[in-house]
Order: sequence, then structure tokens, then C-alpha cells
Amino acid sequence: MNSDAKRILIADDESEIRAIVELLLRGEGYDVISVADGQAALDRAAEDIDLYLLDVNMPRLSGIPAAAQIRRRFDAPIVFLTAYSGESDKVMGFAAGADDYIVKPFSNVELLMRVKAILRRTAGKTANAKPSGIPIADLLLDPDSRTLSRGGETIPLTHTEFAIVELLATHKKKIYSLDNIYQSVWGEDAVGDGAIMAHIKNIRKKLGDDSRNPIYIKTAWGRGYYID
Repeated sequence: MNSDAKRILIADDESEIRAIVELLLRGEGYDVISVADGQAALDRAAEDIDLYLLDVNMPRLSGIPAAAQIRRRFDAPIVFLTAYSGESDKVMGFAAGADDYIVKPFSNVELLMRVKAILRRTAGKTANAKPSGIPIADLLLDPDSRTLSRGGETIPLTHTEFAIVELLATHKKKIYSLDNIYQSVWGEDAVGDGAIMAHIKNIRKKLGDDSRNPIYIKTAWGRGYYID
């Protein structure tokens, strides 16, 4: 096994799905750990895991509480595998600390594309970062440490949430449509699953921002989102 290979933990109670996903990921050179339920995923969670793929509905411990507990201990991105595609389900998942959602049934190409995209964007791109940080009203975004803080207190954001805020903050007053944000953050064409709207809603909740009169992430109705 290549010691430099990214390590991915997949948790799904369907053995056929685990076998297929494990085969696909290993074929791409990833190191894969495969478990059958959320408790086992929590037990195997570690600092050297680069990505978690968690089914939502699992025995012993389902994906959402497992993700919430993993997120309290580790910073690696979390992607949910789920049969549910409603916005409320996504918001709940993102609130638990997830970075992305893959709706079943998914194609092999989609799975690999999402995995590669999230590992690419969580690698951190600081070449053009501003070392002094970027102010957003009473917030300070630090691209070097990839943190967002208020009064010295860090506001916990997932990798994807930070990437969205960073995009808007580094291009202030520029309006980004949902497709623009998806293409900029994911590096691919939008799949039209409402993920961006769910992320924006969750970011606003963490920032204490009122969607009807937002201070930080503002809405240009019918056009997209921006930061002053």
C-alpha cells in the first residue's frame, strides 16, 4: 500500500454497496477502510482518515449522529450516502458536519468525481491567501489557517462551508449564482441538487445571520449571493 495514498473510511450496512465502492476507490489508488454501521465508523475514526463516506440509515448508530461525533474529534471531510434528497435532509446532514451529499442510486463516475473533488478542495490552496486575513463585518477570515472567527473565537465551519465563505469574501460585491458557486468550489458543473442553498442556510445559522436581513452573506434575489 502506498503510504501517500489518501485513506477513506466507508460505512454502509449494505454489503453490496460497500464492496462496489471499495473496489472503485481501491482501483483509483485510495486506501480504504470498510465498516457496516455508524458505531463501527466511530470506533475506527482516526486522525489519518482523509475522508468519511457515511450512509445515513445504519444500525447501531445512524450516519448523522456518527458524523456529529466524528466532527467533534476530527476535521476530515464527511460525505453522506443517502436515499433522501430533500432540502431538510441536507440541512440536517450539513448541520451535523457533512461537506457533501451523494444521493442513491449514484453512478460510479459520480462517486469518483465527488470524492476527487472534495479531496482536491480540502487540500488547501493558500498561494494567493492574504496573510493579514479578510474582514467580513465583525468576522475575520484567515485563509492561511482556514478559520473564521469573531472576537478571537473560532466559528466551526466544514471544509465546504469555509470554501464558500472564502470565495465570496475574496470577491466582495461580486454576485455568484448557485451554478457559479458550485463550479468554483466543486470544480465541476452543478448537479442541481440544492446543495449550495442548504450550505448557505447552514452557514448563516452558524454566523447568527438572519436570512431576511443578513449582515454577512447577502442575497441578490433571482441572481445569487454576495458579501459586501
